[in-house]
Amino acid sequence: MVAAAQHPNITLFTYAEVEKVEGYIGNFQVTIRQKARSVDHSKCTGCGTCWEKCPTKVVSEYNLGLGMRKAIYISFPQAVPNKPVIDRQHCRQFTKGKCGVCQKVCPAQAIDYQQEDQLIKEQVGAIVVATGYDLFEWERAYGEYGYGRYPDVISGLQFERLNNASGPTGGKILRPSDGKEPKTVVFIKCVGSRDAVKGKEYCSRTCCMYTAKHAHQVLEKIPDSRVYVFYMDIRTPGKAYEEFYLRTVHEGARYIRGRVSKIYPEGDQLVVMGVDTLLGRQVEIAADLVVLATAMVPSREANKLARIVGISTDQNGFFMESHPKLRPVETNTAGVFLAGACQGPKDIPDTVAQASAAAAKVCALFSRNEMAVDPMIAQVNSALCSGCLECKNVCPYRAIEKATVSERVGSKVIERTVASVNTGLCQGCGACTVACRAGAINLKGFTNEQLLAEVDALCL
Repeated sequence: MVAAAQHPNITLFTYAEVEKVEGYIGNFQVTIRQKARSVDHSKCTGCGTCWEKCPTKVVSEYNLGLGMRKAIYISFPQAVPNKPVIDRQHCRQFTKGKCGVCQKVCPAQAIDYQQEDQLIKEQVGAIVVATGYDLFEWERAYGEYGYGRYPDVISGLQFERLNNASGPTGGKILRPSDGKEPKTVVFIKCVGSRDAVKGKEYCSRTCCMYTAKHAHQVLEKIPDSRVYVFYMDIRTPGKAYEEFYLRTVHEGARYIRGRVSKIYPEGDQLVVMGVDTLLGRQVEIAADLVVLATAMVPSREANKLARIVGISTDQNGFFMESHPKLRPVETNTAGVFLAGACQGPKDIPDTVAQASAAAAKVCALFSRNEMAVDPMIAQVNSALCSGCLECKNVCPYRAIEKATVSERVGSKVIERTVASVNTGLCQGCGACTVACRAGAINLKGFTNEQLLAEVDALCL
């Protein structure tokens, strides 16, 4: 979803994606592809008649495969606006050319099969990037856990949907395989996290606490249940986090320090083989349900968006902030701010705090008529510039633009191409100065003459 706001009116684009970002701080031009929803939202009232009558059922992405949805659907219950779209890849009207049930039953006549994608251009002053995260695909890496073949081995987010009142089971914790209530539940932490061989080297930060929450929910909702948690370390750095973890232990959750080596089915249960490193012995548990605390990874389209907006990424694909301590919500591209897990694994309090900080930065930016910029930026000597624009090709902030200058040669006035620096975008990184063959572009305060003058002054 893409949202663009301009006070006092707010424009909301749903089922859309960013195609291009041009311009600079205070003057961005964003091209948005509004995908064809096949539903006219100006007519639709969100009554629900269309998806109730739709005959096509598709695996629900929101419920992570634990439930079904219709071909015409609302992505999740709290979606804004609360109006449906048609999944053209599965709708019979688009795949087979016959059905049209939703169009026949819609009382508002809002179904439009002829709707096409639209490109919309919006002028915005600042951009806040909040792409969220995805889960590590443990099914490809962890053969010892069954490569995703066992339906009763699920991720923590799938368990969250099972436990949610609006989820596929109405909030009841039931096994996906047969719908029975599990009596023995095993949680395995750090699946994909802190694993340089198969997963990611970093800690996902949230796993310890949401696993403790899930263990508490199992013990609370299922009488006489048994909960086992395999862990590497317990990390509870937040306010009252340690107290909540100890509460879960006192309620009956058994924490086992060690890794799980294998999971295999035996009858209608799963045998979890692991080791207790504190007692120095092997452990085997017959479990009804196994929940994996999988790593948080960047969203799938993060790299594409980083190229479009002009944001740097780290070795794991997360967006990089300008400075981890002094500018934690700003990027090296002026006017672009970060919020949430797009920057790295975060829990809810940290995400809310960063989102508030990003909003405050935008408000501070819009409250001024003039903006202070870094004086140490690139400048072009047009007399030396040959117009090759190699500097433009290497500039990571797209601050180099093509320009023309007029020169008098004898009695004639000729125009030639030169490079020009957009002072609102330039961050003074110096990449352009290295690429310039003619030596026509330099950083202010760092020209060859100035540097040599400094050396001469030091030698006196």
